Amino acid sequence: MDIETLRKWNNQRDSFSILETVDVFTGERKRLKEFDYVIEAPNWTKDGKSLIFNSKGCIYKYELASGAINKIESGFAIDCNNDHVLSPDNSQIAVSHHTHKDAASRIYILPLEGGTPRLVTEKGPSYLHGWSPDGQALAYCAERGGQYDIYTISVNGGEERQLTNLPGLDDGPEYSPSGEYIWFNSTRTGLMQVWRMGTDGANPEHMVKEQANCWFPHVSPDGKWVSYIAYAKGDVEPGDHPANKNVELRLIPAEGGESRLIVKLFGGQGTMNVNSWSPDNRTIAFVSYRL
Repeated sequence: MDIETLRKWNNQRDSFSILETVDVFTGERKRLKEFDYVIEAPNWTKDGKSLIFNSKGCIYKYELASGAINKIESGFAIDCNNDHVLSPDNSQIAVSHHTHKDAASRIYILPLEGGTPRLVTEKGPSYLHGWSPDGQALAYCAERGGQYDIYTISVNGGEERQLTNLPGLDDGPEYSPSGEYIWFNSTRTGLMQVWRMGTDGANPEHMVKEQANCWFPHVSPDGKWVSYIAYAKGDVEPGDHPANKNVELRLIPAEGGESRLIVKLFGGQGTMNVNSWSPDNRTIAFVSYRL
């Protein structure tokens, strides 16, 4: 696929977007803003004042107090997808941008206030999901040799490290705040389920065992809770996370236990691809859609 074909494919979604928050303990929802086009994947800034989201290939900042929206200037990186993460100190943002020479997603880092992107992953496709708490490494899903697995790499680039190597899809890797684990989702048992492992890929643990397809585990800043998105069994293929589906946002204790419903919504792809916990460990930002 060339870059123009990719852009046309990305622009096929004709949905209204609603940027929302939900209190994970009370279920109270708050609508922040409606858009007559697609926005995706909010990140909450560390100071609690802003949300970062992507739309039409670019990255934007939404100021919670004023409702102002400002584009983060990203130079040549104007084909970013919904896999973007802020550095632990919030001075930088890493984005997954579809390189124009082959339209494959690669990971770049640039200042959060805007600037020239710096390439991190030479190989593509690479889809970013996690930044290590010490600021030194990135975790991402990548297709190599026809198989999607979890990889890590230094923020300075160089050789990537493969952490998983089983049939099926492994995706959504995110570091725990302690730096002890990488959480991820995997189809290795049939349905898409939530797992965690050591940051070296050792000792994988099956953390969510539900009759649903569960995607994108996000750990709260205090490390106590994990939110994720769930598609009903049979509604999608285990390895697919499409838009415009009835889905649930769910919550489990980080050390394991029964999950519980946070909220039901019409969404899916773009709703909560990246960590969107508020710094006070209470609220999640997400995007719902209507046709």
